[in-house]
Amino acid sequence: MPPVIHANLCKKCCRCAEACQSDVFYGSIPGTMPAVTYPDECWHAEACALQCPAGAIDFRIPLSIMVPFRKLPHER
Repeated sequence: MPPVIHANLCKKCCRCAEACQSDVFYGSIPGTMPAVTYPDECWHAEACALQCPAGAIDFRIPLSIMVPFRKLPHER
């Protein structure tokens, strides 16, 4: 499942696009809202969310990995 960018929080810096190893945000231009161009290529590495200074990126975790997936209390 692709990352979800919250438009009301996004600073349009495109650090997410620079951090993504899979080019999920291919073609995104700094100063504009990042485009999730290739959503099926997302590996859920969360590099984009870690680089986002505004905390504007969340993930839709696929049901198949939702049960074993658990964030620690110090993670958002």
